[in-house]
Amino acid sequence: MDFGLNEEQQMIVETTRAFVENELYPHEAEVERSGVLPLELIREIQAKAIAAGLYAANMPAEVGGAGLDTLSWLLYEKELGRANYALHWTCVARPSNILLAGNDEQREKYLMPCIRGETWDCLAMTEPGAGSDLRGMKASAREDGDDWILNGTKHFISHADLAGFAIVFMATGEEDTPRGPKKRITAFFVDKGTPGFTVREGYRNVSHRGYTNAVLEFDDCRVNKRQVLGEAHKGFEVANSWLGATRLQVASTCLGRAERALSHAISYSAERKQFGQQIGKFQGISFKLADMAMELKAAELLTREAAWKYDQGTVSEADMSMAKLKATEVLAMIADEAIQIHGGMGLMDELPLERIWRDARVERIWEGTSEIQRHIISRELLRAVGG
Repeated sequence: MDFGLNEEQQMIVETTRAFVENELYPHEAEVERSGVLPLELIREIQAKAIAAGLYAANMPAEVGGAGLDTLSWLLYEKELGRANYALHWTCVARPSNILLAGNDEQREKYLMPCIRGETWDCLAMTEPGAGSDLRGMKASAREDGDDWILNGTKHFISHADLAGFAIVFMATGEEDTPRGPKKRITAFFVDKGTPGFTVREGYRNVSHRGYTNAVLEFDDCRVNKRQVLGEAHKGFEVANSWLGATRLQVASTCLGRAERALSHAISYSAERKQFGQQIGKFQGISFKLADMAMELKAAELLTREAAWKYDQGTVSEADMSMAKLKATEVLAMIADEAIQIHGGMGLMDELPLERIWRDARVERIWEGTSEIQRHIISRELLRAVGG
C-alpha cells in the first residue's frame, strides 16, 4: 500500500478544497442560522460544481461520473466534508451507488437525471419501529397482477423533499431459516406524485441544519413490477452489494470536519496568549493537540486502508466498520476538545466549531450506530475461531 498521493489524487484534493472554500464556506453562516438551503442557491452552486467536474464524481466514467478509484473518491469526500453538510451533499450531489444496480431502463429513467443534476434520489429504509433492525420493518408490499401495492411509513429519509423519487425497501413476505422465519425484502423505485405516496415534513434536527429529513407514507401505493430494483425478495442482497462503501463515505466526511476543527485549535493555540505566553505551550493544551492529531491520523489510516482493500477486493465488513467507528468517534472528540481549547468563543457561531460539534453527534447513529459497528467487528473476530 502506497501512503503517498499520486499527481491525480493531489489535484483532486486541491481542486475540491478550493471549491469548498470559495463556493461553500461563504454560505455556511446563513444556512446555519436560517436552517434553510434555498433552491436558487442550490442551482447556482450545482451549476458551478458541474462545470468544475465535481458533480456526481462518485459515479463510473461510463455513466458520466469521474470514474474514481475508491481512495480517490474518499479523498474527494473528505474535502467536501469540511463544509456544512447540506451545502456539499445537496449542491455537489453524489447519487447513491445503488442506482447502478438498475437495469438499462431504470438507469435511463432514474440514474442519468441524477448525474445530470436534474433531480435527486432518496433512500427509504428506516421506520419509526425499525432502525438498526431492518428485518423488523413493518412497511410491506404485496403483488397484484403486474403491480405491487405498498403500505406503511418510513422516516428520517434524507432530502426526500427535493428528491424526484425514492428507493423504498419493503417487506414482501417471509422465508423459513434455521433461526426461524425471516422477512423477505424488496426494493422499489417510487416516483414522487404516485397516488398513495405522500412526503411529509420530518423532524427538526440539531445536526446538519439545512439538510432535511422527511416522513414517507404509503397508502395502497401501486407501482408496476418494472419498478422493482434488482429481484423481488432480494432487496438486502442489492443493498449489501451496492451500499457497503457508504460507511467509508461517512468516515471520510468526518475526517474533513475533524481536520478543520483541529486546524482551528492549532491556530488558536499559537495565537492566544495567557499568563504571558502562547496557550499552546501549556501542557494542558499541548497534550490535547498531540492526542487530537494522533487520533485523527489513526482514523485516516484505517479509512485509507479500507479504501485500498476495497479496490483490491479484499475488504471485510470489519475493515469498513472500524473506519466508520473510529472516524465518527474521533470527530466527536476533536470537536469537543477544539471547543475546550477556545473556551467560550468556541461555542459562538462566529466560528464553525459549534456547528462541527453539533453535526458530529449524528455520525455515530446513521449508517449503522457505533454499537452496530462494534457488533460487526466482534462477530468477525469470533467467527474466525468458530464463535
